[in-house]
Amino acid sequence: MIDSSAAPSAATASAADPLDVFTAHRGVLFGTAYRLLGSVADAEDVLQDTWIKWSAAGRAEQVENPRAYLVRTVTNLSLTRLTSARAVRESYVGPWLPEPVLTEADAAEGAVLADSVSTALLVVLESLGPVERAVFVLREAFGFSHAEIAGFLDRSEATVRQTAHRAREHVRARRPRFDTDPEQRREVTGRFLAACDGGDLNAMLELLAPDVTAWSDGGGKVTAARRPLHGADPVARWMVGVLAKPSVRGTAWRSASINGEEGVLFTVDGHPIGALTFDLADGLIRNLRFQVNPDKLRGLLHPAAGSAE
Repeated sequence: MIDSSAAPSAATASAADPLDVFTAHRGVLFGTAYRLLGSVADAEDVLQDTWIKWSAAGRAEQVENPRAYLVRTVTNLSLTRLTSARAVRESYVGPWLPEPVLTEADAAEGAVLADSVSTALLVVLESLGPVERAVFVLREAFGFSHAEIAGFLDRSEATVRQTAHRAREHVRARRPRFDTDPEQRREVTGRFLAACDGGDLNAMLELLAPDVTAWSDGGGKVTAARRPLHGADPVARWMVGVLAKPSVRGTAWRSASINGEEGVLFTVDGHPIGALTFDLADGLIRNLRFQVNPDKLRGLLHPAAGSAE
């Protein structure tokens, strides 16, 4: 949760360099934009536009609460971009998945960003309206008060409270509870990697729930399943078949913290070519999400440079 009392005073803001102030709040700004858009590239574009507004002549000196001004700017720029992005996603080739980000435990900012940024949650957030999504993210991920959010969105506090309740119930209903024990995830990930290394169909089947579903996002840029695959046997056979293809030779896979959870990073000569995240229930994998669209792998190059501040 964010302590609103920690916001710089007007005197401090006036004395501080605009770049220093912007950098100090960059974590919460990137975290907000990324959760709203599900895209590293779009989040970085929003931060660039926010910086342009913030660095305008004399702007920094005129703002009493820099953090509130910056979050408001990022939120509204993200909402504008989200509206247009949704139209593009309606004609997207194959399943659409959010862009993954590395959240390696040894990166302080990435470790904080990991909170409430799982791929499963980002997928659920896609089912919210833009304003509901903004209210949910600002309230649940960053702990802004209803009054603060009302100011960001130019709405009444009562309206924001109602929206926050509706969004929270929506997410709760569509986000089944899964196993989150880190040790269990590491154990399952290790077994999954061993099955991949050996092309072991039976070992793969032992890891998958009978009702498992697999999504793969290639965006029409690389070969990927255009529709979700359902059932342990079809999913396992598809995965083993993909790994056996000559085009996959030279690909390495390792465990990695992706969107705050143990997942699998696929690389060729050290360059990321894909990421796998999954949901775990009763020790079995129930949902597999493969991101292989080359346009959506920027967040896998380095641990995420964003946090919840």
